[in-house]
Order: sequence, then C-alpha cells, then structure tokens
Amino acid sequence: MDLFSYQASQSNDAPLAARMRPRTLAEYEGQTKIVGEGRLLRRLIERDQLISLILWGPPGTGKTTLARIIAGASSAHFEPLSAVSAGVAELRKVVKEATERRGMYGKRTVLFIDEIHRWNKAQQDAVLPAVEDGTVTLIGATTENPSFEINRALLSRCRVIVLESLDDQAIEAIIERALIDTERGLGKQQVQLSPEARDMLIHLASGDARAALTALEAAALTQVPEPNGQRLIDLEAIVEAYQRRNVSYDKTGELHYDAISALHKSVRDSDPDGALYWMARMLEGGEDPLYVARRVIRMAVEDIGLADPLALGICVAAQQAVHFMGTGEGALALAQAVVYLAQAPKSNAVYRAYGAVIHDVEATRNEPVPLHLRNAVTGLMKGLGYGSGYQYAHDFKDAQVEQEHLPPNLAGHRYYYPTNHGYEARVQQRLAWRYPEDQAATSEASTSATTPQSPPPKE
Repeated sequence: MDLFSYQASQSNDAPLAARMRPRTLAEYEGQTKIVGEGRLLRRLIERDQLISLILWGPPGTGKTTLARIIAGASSAHFEPLSAVSAGVAELRKVVKEATERRGMYGKRTVLFIDEIHRWNKAQQDAVLPAVEDGTVTLIGATTENPSFEINRALLSRCRVIVLESLDDQAIEAIIERALIDTERGLGKQQVQLSPEARDMLIHLASGDARAALTALEAAALTQVPEPNGQRLIDLEAIVEAYQRRNVSYDKTGELHYDAISALHKSVRDSDPDGALYWMARMLEGGEDPLYVARRVIRMAVEDIGLADPLALGICVAAQQAVHFMGTGEGALALAQAVVYLAQAPKSNAVYRAYGAVIHDVEATRNEPVPLHLRNAVTGLMKGLGYGSGYQYAHDFKDAQVEQEHLPPNLAGHRYYYPTNHGYEARVQQRLAWRYPEDQAATSEASTSATTPQSPPPKE
C-alpha cells in the first residue's frame, strides 16, 4: 500500500470496513485452520519465508486483509494490483521494477493481485515467468474456484489457501472491536447495540465481515444521539440498514454448480425440504428459472424414470408455467415439481440402461441392421431378403414374440433392468415373459446386483 492509499484507508471518510481492516495477525479474526498457532502459513509469515499463494474464499472473509498482513510482516516490497482495472501493461511495469529492485538491493517483491480470476489466460500467462524465476512472490485473491479460473501452469506454482465464511463468534468479535475502537471505529460515537440487534446483525452477515460492518455503520449514521450522547441501535434499525438481505449466490460462479448439485441430490434422496431450500437459494439469487426447470426435468428422467411416469409430465408443465407466468408466479410451479420429485419412488434403471447402450455404441463394431428388421419397400430389397423372417407381434398371443432385435455381435445382450419401485414394478411384471430371470428378483438389491455394465458417472 502506498502512502496515499494508506492515508485514504485511515481517513474518517473511508468506510468502516476499510478503517477496521486488521493490521496484524493478533487482530485477525477467524481462519484459525490456516493462520492459527502452529499452522504452516502462520509459521511462514512469522519467519518471513514467503511462497506464492492463491487465497480462495467467499467475500468478506479476509483475503485482501491477510495479503496485507503478510506484506506488513515481511521485509519484501509490496505491490498491489486489481485485476478489475489493471492489465498486462501495469503488470510489466511492476515486474520490471521488481527485477531492478532485486538486482540493485536484493529486495524481494510481493505482488498481490486482487480478483485474479478476472484476468484471462493471456494475462495470467504474462505473470508466470516472473513467478517461476522468483522475481515476484505472487499472492492472488479470488472468490472463484481456482481449478476452473486459474491457469494450470500458474496454479502448479502456487499453494491454494482456502478461507471459509467467518463463524458467528468471529463476526461478533469484529463488531465488538468496531464498537469500542475510538481511533478507527465507532467508539467516539458511543454506539450501543441491543442484544436483538446484535444477534440479527450477526445472522444477516452470513459470515461476511464487510457486510456486517457496512450495515453497522449505516445504522449508526442514521441514529440520533440520546441526551447522554449514546446512539442506541435496535433491531428495527439493523433490519432497515440491510434493507433486503443479499442472498449468497453467484449464478456464474462455483456456487451455481454447487447449488444445483445440492438440489439434485436432495431430490434423489427424497428430501423435499432440502430441495425447496436450494431451489429458493438459486431463484432468490437471480438464477434463470428456466435453467432450474431444465435441470428439474433432467431429475425426473434420471432419478425417477418409470417408477413414476407422471413425474416427467409434471416437470414439463412446471417449465411451461415458468415460461408463461415468469419467475415470481412460476416459482411456485417449480416448487410443486421438486416436492413431487422428492416424494416419488426412485429408479435410475432407464438412465443406467441408456448409459450401457451408449458404451456399446461407442465401444463395439457398428454392424448393419439385421435383415429381418429392415423394411422391404422395393422389389430389389425384398429380393435381397429385407424383412425375411420377421414375426409380426400382433399375430401372436398378447403381442409377445421371441425374436432378436440386436445386431449379431450383441445378440442376447441386456441393458434395461426394471426395479420393483413404484410403477416400474408393474413394468417388471409386464416384461417377465421376456426376462424370466427377473421373477426371482424380489428386492432392489437383487435387481442392482445383476447390472452388467458400470453405471454412468454420478452427478
């Protein structure tokens, strides 16, 4: 941090969250798994033995603060860049100065890149040589999964440090420090929080220290001092300061995939409460409801299948309702669909069967369609034997006829193993004439044990 940035952060005009930024590990709350006593990163900081790091965690968990604490405890020169505004030109300038500093004074340079995931591949590649030869020690901060957002070559030269959302105790400690600090905090304003207001402030923060301090400051600024000079903040003031809680969700980031996975697994595990919660988190976070509808339809065919044939129709109807009514009213139709899927009997028999078929299509010889299954639409085709030997099912009792429908190299192969769940138990009975071995299958365990192919990867 240069002199002007430091002065700005210490100014009373700076936001409370910026003024209260911890300056040492002693002031740093939470993240004991990575900077607690005896932890690797703490030992490195205390011994001034820096390595390149990628700090990954949700907003307001102390990534930038930790980078500045590392820089403050080190003898190295600190150069901050923001990937939002800085590009390759600024990076080259920093690297050039770092090279000169290293050559002339033997001084190391710590390069901090905030929001590093916003740099594209070419920009990330530009910093790679300087990291590799030790010209700079890189500390990158990101809210996105580094596995997807950071180049593999750069990632292999850094240690990923995962920061978690702060727990309630850490948030409370941060709030308390802001209330009593007379230099940087609200101590001179004699701000007091009612117990209910304190609990609500901690609750609404959801582990985000910046959000907690921002709401606290907004509430304090709007309170008229009492005759004794105190500013009492009650529950209503905190709720008003937050206005509407920001739902923790990023429809373009990792949480997008994590939330839909949680929704899918809640449905698969027959938990309507979990399914409704994750669906609401997605929709309230701004997710496209038609995306949710599409994934819900997928759940109907993957995890319910013929155990309840109505499931697919209900989900398609929910998609149509969302398309017709929009997010607000259509969300209720999606809620009905996910609850229906959660309570429905489950079967992935069709899903597994199709996966096994795809395997054989890709892994075996694609032989011609057997002659008896071909249509003889011309005299030449009839003369070549097209359709010869075909047995018309309706000429037989119950339209049941024994004949092979697979090519010779797969003759007798079986893909579909119906379960005894829900409607699919009736399907199993109807196909018993074709698969007599299923008559002995009286439980899901015996059915699944006969599956010939490995199932497709689970989502």
